Amino acid sequence: MSKAAGSPTAGAARNPTAVEGVLERITYANEESGYTVARVDTGRSGDLLTVVGALLGAQVGESLRMEGSWGSHPQYGKQFTVENYTTVLPATVQGIRRYLGSGLVKGIGPVFADRITQHFGLDTLDIIEQEPKRLIEVPGLGPKRTAKIAAAWEEQKAIKEVMVFLQSVEVSTSIAVRIYKKYGDASISVVKNQPYRLAADVWGIGFLTADRIAQAVGIPHDSPERVKAGLQYALSQSTDQGHCFLPEEQLISDAVKLLQVDTGLVIECLAELAGEEEGVVREQVPGPEDGTPVTAVYLVPFHRAELSLSAQVLRLLRTEDDRMPAFQDVDWDKALSWLKGRTGAELAAEQEEAVKLALTRKVAVLTGGPGCGKSFTVRSVVELARAKQAKVVLAAPTGRAAKRLAELTGAEASTVHRLLELKPGGDAAYDRDRPLDADLVVVDEASMLDLLLANKLVKAVPPGAHLLFVGDVDQLPSVGAGEVLRDLLDEAGPVPAVRLTRIFRQAQESGVVTNAHRINSGTPPLTQGLKDFFLFVAEETEEAGRLTVDVAARRIPAKFGLDPRRDVQVLAPMHRGPAGAGALNGLLQQAVTPARPELPEKRFGGRTFRVGDKVTQIRNNYEKGKNGVFNGTVGVVTELDTDEQRLTVLTDEDEEVPYDFDELDELAHAYAVTIHRSQGSEYPAVVIPVTTGAWMMLQRNLLYTAVTRAKKLVVLVGSRKALGQAVRTVSAGRRCTALDHRLRGN
Repeated sequence: MSKAAGSPTAGAARNPTAVEGVLERITYANEESGYTVARVDTGRSGDLLTVVGALLGAQVGESLRMEGSWGSHPQYGKQFTVENYTTVLPATVQGIRRYLGSGLVKGIGPVFADRITQHFGLDTLDIIEQEPKRLIEVPGLGPKRTAKIAAAWEEQKAIKEVMVFLQSVEVSTSIAVRIYKKYGDASISVVKNQPYRLAADVWGIGFLTADRIAQAVGIPHDSPERVKAGLQYALSQSTDQGHCFLPEEQLISDAVKLLQVDTGLVIECLAELAGEEEGVVREQVPGPEDGTPVTAVYLVPFHRAELSLSAQVLRLLRTEDDRMPAFQDVDWDKALSWLKGRTGAELAAEQEEAVKLALTRKVAVLTGGPGCGKSFTVRSVVELARAKQAKVVLAAPTGRAAKRLAELTGAEASTVHRLLELKPGGDAAYDRDRPLDADLVVVDEASMLDLLLANKLVKAVPPGAHLLFVGDVDQLPSVGAGEVLRDLLDEAGPVPAVRLTRIFRQAQESGVVTNAHRINSGTPPLTQGLKDFFLFVAEETEEAGRLTVDVAARRIPAKFGLDPRRDVQVLAPMHRGPAGAGALNGLLQQAVTPARPELPEKRFGGRTFRVGDKVTQIRNNYEKGKNGVFNGTVGVVTELDTDEQRLTVLTDEDEEVPYDFDELDELAHAYAVTIHRSQGSEYPAVVIPVTTGAWMMLQRNLLYTAVTRAKKLVVLVGSRKALGQAVRTVSAGRRCTALDHRLRGN
């Protein structure tokens, strides 16, 4: 299988030299460019040779024939720069054993590789290729494993074919595997004839990769197919930024910039897209800033969801049915006195108002900051509802938030995904035709609910049931598109709400709570004299990154007795940079879960996975686990099987989820996560790097969200200047959403 290299030094040699050897290990790989530093055994001196270049798709254990040039590195000495390479089948028994034992073929690990090569010698690969049934002659290989090995070998061959075809556009191995899994034998045909389908169908391929492939297969720059795909890409990028639509003028300008084509062509293609069933929808709505009407352009699913969610909320509010009629004429003095006897505490006036609202109105919102008694109010609502034999259903967007809700109320709580029993494809088992059996539905951490999930949830609430949204509207909005909680809280809208503002005495003693409210009001936090809130000053971003790791992995565990993996979470404003979540994850993994010679590990792209690693899922995958595994789900790697090429993650919801090695780009390490990804979670201690390197991201609601994730302890690491910037800067602009407008019935 031949590859064209795309390394910075490719093409340096006029007369390339050829080198052959077995790829022993990859020491560095840039997932985006494919640039790789690897060690190769040439079988000559006994020393490993360093090779650099775009070894995209090459796997440990493969024999490679590489063309390139010799050079020298001031630090690493003699090395070989690869311009292109071919995989060649090993020619010695030892090479075949190494090749098969490297995990390239599912079902064969080092033990079976040894047995197979002992039995068949140099004929091993021919036997697997032409007479795989003969593998049963090898001790310990039954018909089941033999069939599995034969299938894995065939799949590997087919994927290699796709890889060869994709070599000119440098598509990574994992993406080639995905393309093959999606289209099977039709892979090459789809890539050649309908490359833009890849962006819609295959996770991990965006428009830019599909566009590169399209250019390689000769699709014209100004093809209407390309322009339409580009428009849809621009809209989907905007939904990743949280917008439900884009104003038409902005979309046209974004698309012209992206596609480098005439404005007229973009306008024509947009008009065509608006006429297609699965294209886009155009509609006049108030603009996000001042309410001036704009022509909004939506992707179809987001338009449908916004219409549906507003209609369902209004339907629930207006229905005559009431599944908790007892509260319409209840003696509140008596009920609240009973509640005080039950909980041992009295409700404040605004909490009382919230309890009455939740139990008498069909849809209501409860919001407020930390220490203002949201949790106790929710518990009171649930206690009173259950006292009247109401069926109470509790849900939250994340596993951690659901666990917390269950502990608080003493009743079962689940994630929204599990509650609705979402199926592959994203359809829910519960919807308007088959509603939940519930009299009261309480949704905690509702600031995390995006438009699509909120729509699925509200659809499943039966007429007459009461729906209570609980959340802190001052936190960051949802990762997905929409600002559902803020839109529901619209003062001109129909949904009644209570905002809790009084900080309770017990909470006032907490530096975490006090400083969260100071930050939210634009006042710098107190960073001295508190036992649970600290600032470690580090002016330089690199220094702040190193100090963050030291604080999280060593200092906090030593001083407070907390487990660095389970109890301490690093929350970074951004992913990139020396104090970003990406770099910090590598350093924290070295500190908390270092490599051990006796334990297996799996390198994938630029990451290495080990047993004990804290990981997070980075896409919604409805096919995994019992009811799907969703973006933001956190877990720990509990098993790593190199024979079966699979690792197992125990999630926060106590579910064991297997991942094949070719699915590992769905997982990222989670020792450090971005603040956006931490929503809905709560940790005993959080460490937050606040550096000038993240200047553009430093905003008040970002810092406020990070601080409110901590139960006991916050440590900020960085500069006072960056901290001041974060406290002063109010996030710019609202998201483009028309839910509030639709709820007003306009």
